[in-house]
Amino acid sequence: MTISAVREKASLLTVLGACAVLTQVGACAAEAPVPIPPAAFDTPKAAGPVQTAVLSGGCFWGVQGVFEHLVGVRKVISGYAGGERNTASYETVSTGETGHAESVQITYDPSKVSYGEILQVFFSVAHDPTELNRQGPDTGPQYRSSIFYANDTQKKVAEAYIAQLGKSGAFHDKIVTRVDPLKGFYPAEGYHQDYLLHNPTNPYIAINDLPKIRNFQHVLPTLYRDSPVTVAANTP
Repeated sequence: MTISAVREKASLLTVLGACAVLTQVGACAAEAPVPIPPAAFDTPKAAGPVQTAVLSGGCFWGVQGVFEHLVGVRKVISGYAGGERNTASYETVSTGETGHAESVQITYDPSKVSYGEILQVFFSVAHDPTELNRQGPDTGPQYRSSIFYANDTQKKVAEAYIAQLGKSGAFHDKIVTRVDPLKGFYPAEGYHQDYLLHNPTNPYIAINDLPKIRNFQHVLPTLYRDSPVTVAANTP
């Protein structure tokens, strides 16, 4: 059995085992969304070339699925960031020893969505930024919460927003999201792309990730769009 198969099976068993207990109290679901204010310091929306944002917040299946519904987004790719090119493969990253985090690269139109709005979705509904080196049933540094900035502006917006949210008390625990320079982003294997859309009945997806899409629609309706962009639609 491959590392990926072991990880998927172990995560699924963990989730299903927990749900067998938590269903008794109606608690079997993804983490609850956290309504948060917009970023006080943000990039203004303006016409210009498309831009990219690279974020990690646990398993990239769900994070990709969320951002495929964000207005102004052109494409979202699952991949790896934080390590070297020669270790950017699922089997190797799954060891937790490469420095990589499962990440997504978001290509967006800066006239329609700002970097701060992308981070608002990231912190509010895409993942739990207070969990250290884990998300839900998945554990290890490859599932850490990280913002990989491409320039000083992205760094300043990210750091200012984390400080703003910390002072607001929106989260009961401390935000542990790292803000690191982007050294490179490496797309994941093809079978990981649009995984949520292709596998909506997978128990892992149904329990951990589909609730995030519903949360997005309800908590941030002005940033949500019904029809997701897909990697497949952007591939010649």
